[in-house]
Amino acid sequence: MHRIRRAAATFALVASAGCQASRPSSTGVAAPDVGPLSPTVPLTDRQRRWVDSTLASLSLRERVGQMVMVWMLGDYTNVHDSSYAEVIRWVERDGIGGVSMSLGTPIEVAAKLNDLQRRARVPLLVSADLEPGLGRLEGGLFAHYMLDAGSATVFPPSMAMAATGRDSDAYDVGRAIAEEGRAVGIHVNFAPVVDVNNNPFNPVINTRSFGEDPRRVARLSANFVHGAMDGGQLATAKHFPGHGDTDVDSHVGLPVVGANMARLDSVELVPFKAAIAAGASLVMTAHIALPAVNGDSTTPATLAPRIITGLLRDSLHFRGVSITDAMTMEGIGKGYTAEQSSVLAVKAGAEILLKPSDATRAINAVVAAVDRGEISRSRIDSAARHMLELKARSGVAFAPQVSLERLREVVGSPAHRAIAAGVARRAITLLRDRDNLVPLRDLARVAVVQYAPETEIKAGRVFAAELRRIPVLSGRGGTIQAGKILPSATPDALAAVDRAIGEAETVVVTAFVRRVEGEGRAAVPPQVAAWIDGLAARRKVILVAFGNPYLIRQMPNVGSYMLTYGVTDDLERAAARALGGAAPISGAVPVTLPGFFRAGDGIRR
Repeated sequence: MHRIRRAAATFALVASAGCQASRPSSTGVAAPDVGPLSPTVPLTDRQRRWVDSTLASLSLRERVGQMVMVWMLGDYTNVHDSSYAEVIRWVERDGIGGVSMSLGTPIEVAAKLNDLQRRARVPLLVSADLEPGLGRLEGGLFAHYMLDAGSATVFPPSMAMAATGRDSDAYDVGRAIAEEGRAVGIHVNFAPVVDVNNNPFNPVINTRSFGEDPRRVARLSANFVHGAMDGGQLATAKHFPGHGDTDVDSHVGLPVVGANMARLDSVELVPFKAAIAAGASLVMTAHIALPAVNGDSTTPATLAPRIITGLLRDSLHFRGVSITDAMTMEGIGKGYTAEQSSVLAVKAGAEILLKPSDATRAINAVVAAVDRGEISRSRIDSAARHMLELKARSGVAFAPQVSLERLREVVGSPAHRAIAAGVARRAITLLRDRDNLVPLRDLARVAVVQYAPETEIKAGRVFAAELRRIPVLSGRGGTIQAGKILPSATPDALAAVDRAIGEAETVVVTAFVRRVEGEGRAAVPPQVAAWIDGLAARRKVILVAFGNPYLIRQMPNVGSYMLTYGVTDDLERAAARALGGAAPISGAVPVTLPGFFRAGDGIRR
């Protein structure tokens, strides 16, 4: 894999003596001294000594504790708050190996992690789901004033990166995410998603994937891994052995993948092989059933030795760390107690148990399984050693604290925001323009109608503001904000929007359909879709899909169809500028919707 040329500037974010030299960074501020990150490269002498001495100091229960990673919000909480006190107890009493961060402002995330690191006997390995960047850990939104409390950089999703046609975008985003993550104390990114999204009805992967072409997904995944490593972060390829061809969300049920081994070798496993070869440190297992390999349609891959040990270790020769997806998900939770699923996952080959419902019970169950001879002591020793190796490679073993002052120079930096805005501009894709409406020009009036769930309180704000700045739309007539449609819209509410549209020559419908894990919101409600489709049968309609790219199957009469692949301010701004002719349109869709568009389609303007 061709390595993207690194930036020229060099600096160090966290002083971490004894590891590799500092990596160059895109922000001009210090990057962490870490490495080597690839599991195929031997540890340094200092790292090896730390791993050996630390492992020797741990009891059996403490070694099992190293295999557990719990979930934690990044919000402010008093140390006596029940949720935070529980995590403190797991760190101090149970000696867990790490935590996985969720929502919170960057400063509070870093401060909270610094506190936990001070309490831990063995430094904690910190992970997070940073697929769209550290911006996923956004600050609060004060709805009354529409005022943001501040956030890290929010990047467009993987499918948007693929739509730009620039493979280097995956590297740049992977690296920028890593730099911001390391600045707040996050060592592991649960990304990239290397699933091949070849099922339009997939409710959970969707735009998290780079697309449907296994080789393209493999190439972009490898670039992302390289970027993450150059930014000092450990990358995770997920969801093994492939969650792309499913129509059930594993957060709410157990999907069954019907692929045989020949199909797996030619499709699903191709990106995993590339990510592993690129140096991915972890592989996350999927809570899916794979009858062709495991022989049944009821056992999740996470609990199947034939898949985690046989396929991942023995066939793909992965030498990094195997981590489960969240053990609280219904794809694995149904039919198993916390104790049963933890023991079965370790027996299958898992080395890190992510988010068990009760860390103490999970640790106790695995220790008991060792005591009765169900799990070998050597199995635990190997897993604990691998976890400690991740801590040595990431540098947290030697420098667990982060600087809150230097954080401000990295997180949300102009350089990172420029990367996000550039990807957004290049990703905008025009798939249909029957009446040559795009870009808008010489129009007396344009009506804008917005569909968005109640939770999308920011939706459309940036889009509308940017439209008003575009000369062709700010002159004669301008634009009409014809109204907002909610999922619960009644016939009377839809009729009111119809009246507000009036005699507008063109109607721009913006549909904010964000894929939300476990909530199944991947489509427009039937009554709203029927209204939009009926409107398109009698008016000139441009549908802008913010999020799910497959919406047009619900509204086939729409004459013009534009994709953004996500819901971010940058994507709203880019879509508005593309519509108004203030920016070119060059994106190409990375997936197929039979009867509507094929992978690679995209009208350039």
